[in-house]
Amino acid sequence: MPVLNEERHLRDAVRQVLEQDYEGPLEVVISVGPSHDRTQEVADAIAAADRRVVVVPNPTGRTPNALNAAIAASRNPIIARVDGHAILPRDYLRTAVETLEQTGADNVGGIMAAEGITPFEQAVACAMTSKIGVGNARFHTGGEAGPADTVYLGVFRRSALDRVGGYDEHFLRAQDWEMNHRIRETGGLVWFQPRMRVTYRPRPNVRALAKQYFHYGRWRRVVSRTHQGTINLRYLAPPAAVAAMALGLVVSPFFWPGLIIPGGYLAAILAGSVLTGRGLSGAALVRLPVVYAAMHISWGTGFLTSPPKLSKPRPKPERARLEDLFED
Repeated sequence: MPVLNEERHLRDAVRQVLEQDYEGPLEVVISVGPSHDRTQEVADAIAAADRRVVVVPNPTGRTPNALNAAIAASRNPIIARVDGHAILPRDYLRTAVETLEQTGADNVGGIMAAEGITPFEQAVACAMTSKIGVGNARFHTGGEAGPADTVYLGVFRRSALDRVGGYDEHFLRAQDWEMNHRIRETGGLVWFQPRMRVTYRPRPNVRALAKQYFHYGRWRRVVSRTHQGTINLRYLAPPAAVAAMALGLVVSPFFWPGLIIPGGYLAAILAGSVLTGRGLSGAALVRLPVVYAAMHISWGTGFLTSPPKLSKPRPKPERARLEDLFED
């Protein structure tokens, strides 16, 4: 469990793991980053009260580093990634272990079930569970159980993590997708299990949501540079839309039909909001077009502006030894 500034929710997050309907041995490893609240003190108190809980430091504050530190400190052959703000159903671990055994998969995961409290959060939850908002990713929108490119959180065989070297600490975002890609590239199976439904709390305002999706887009571009052939039309749609709208706005003072592109996008998300926002309150529904636009434009802008300097350095080829140059 990687945590940073989670003082308010950490006790509940750990309790829901320890109270899982799972009969096997269980441990919780909390990897604590340099927080500005009492997260460290709360984590230490939880560990002192329950010998099943271990606390390890994550001085970098980075998520992949935290995960690797926690994995290294764990002892069991199955590793479950858990977030401090996610709400697991009681049968989550039992379902995961059963699915691992039944399918032979290296990693299983389920649905990121976004649920909001405020009208804005409810609009975000609606967008994050619709194809208009996030495409056809089953861990967002649901679907049949089966092989998948990636899943939410994940419950892994330790042997698979050892095989691929754990999380790549270069990737500040998209580290789950990137590692699942390496698992699949080395012959492993990633399995989507819709019965593993995890409640997720969305970002509370437009600024936080836009920042989240900007970094998603920026780091997904880094993954695509690192692993050739891993990009598809679903990922290219937001940057293509952003580029087309920008072009339309630039030429519109000289060529008014350029406004058709941004105008068409606006009409599309308004219509899409009416179709997907059924059941939302009026306050949430009026926020839904803003949410869709923030998600699409931020992700697309992040992808387009992702600087090459973020790319993972390629290993330099070894220089030939001098004596090898003169071998017979």
